[in-house]
Amino acid sequence: MTVKRCVVKIGSGVLSAGATQARLDPKIMRRLAREMAAAHAAGQQIVLVSSGAILAGIEGLGLKERPQSVELKQAAAAVGQSRLMRSWQESFGRKAITVAQILLTRDDVRHRGRYLNARNTLFALLERGIVPVINENDTVAPDEILFGGNDVLSALVAGLVDADLLVLLTDQDGLYSADPRQNPEAKFIASVGAEDKVLGAGKAGPRGKGGMESKVRAARMAAASGQSVVIANGLKPGVLAKVLSGRGAGTYFAPRTSPLDRRGRWLAHASHAKGQIHVDAGAREALVRQSRSLLPSGVRAVAGDFSRGDVVGVICDGVEFARGLSNYDSVELARIKGLKTSQIEAVLGHKTADEVVHHDNLAVLEL
Repeated sequence: MTVKRCVVKIGSGVLSAGATQARLDPKIMRRLAREMAAAHAAGQQIVLVSSGAILAGIEGLGLKERPQSVELKQAAAAVGQSRLMRSWQESFGRKAITVAQILLTRDDVRHRGRYLNARNTLFALLERGIVPVINENDTVAPDEILFGGNDVLSALVAGLVDADLLVLLTDQDGLYSADPRQNPEAKFIASVGAEDKVLGAGKAGPRGKGGMESKVRAARMAAASGQSVVIANGLKPGVLAKVLSGRGAGTYFAPRTSPLDRRGRWLAHASHAKGQIHVDAGAREALVRQSRSLLPSGVRAVAGDFSRGDVVGVICDGVEFARGLSNYDSVELARIKGLKTSQIEAVLGHKTADEVVHHDNLAVLEL
């Protein structure tokens, strides 16, 4: 595997060096910066997605544990974000590397124009040899527009910058069949195929809000976009060099053989679905296996209030398996569901398109 551009996500459990005290560990940050700087010197572009703002803010506010209320989390992030960036600036500065701070919310990538602006900014930084340091904007974003942790954010960023590899550094060696901290019989999983069904083992630790389940979800998202993914132990010195050289560190997730294109990535993972279209099994088969468009005959129910051109989730048996742009609004679609395309104009008085969702505007989430 040739890696020209890599997204590295580092969790709070690593940045605190697994310690019980709620604070950043400067030694481990310097060591990780050295490892990323070595990759940078070898010609590889590095994008860092770093947790730790709330962790740094806990220390700054004199708290003894991670806050539970949204308001106090945001206050901790406000205090801690500058401390986090200062630590990264000092750590990379030892290797004469400039870093740039970028704070994102899901709204920044749901909006197609802002999504493209973020992409252009990141490429401008990378072309100048600058390492972007990205974090979820915990300070101003309420829960409903948070990514739900930097794991998901890192997968979105990997697609945003067309990365070859996403590395999720955590305080475990990788994915296990069960939580190894609770079950000594847990088996290590070295690799996961694009179609393998796996569940993450292990909940979030006291310093973070992710856990292995969110890392598996992020790995699946990135793999669907064509990125290779490795979940590895960031507490072990030299781990990044091993991952980048393919020497078998951590759990490897293989990319999907037919990855989503750039528009599909946005539809599948970054967009916000305004409503739902429920379809039958035959329609699901046509969309997923035959790469067909969604016709009104396959629609069984419509949920939500959406307009023409809005992103909608496509549901079968209660599971969202695709997202796309609807050619009809929710009121129109409720009137023509189950009909043949030849009947649309007679019912509505017009026909925008034969298809409810055209194949070109559809992204299948998982094969």
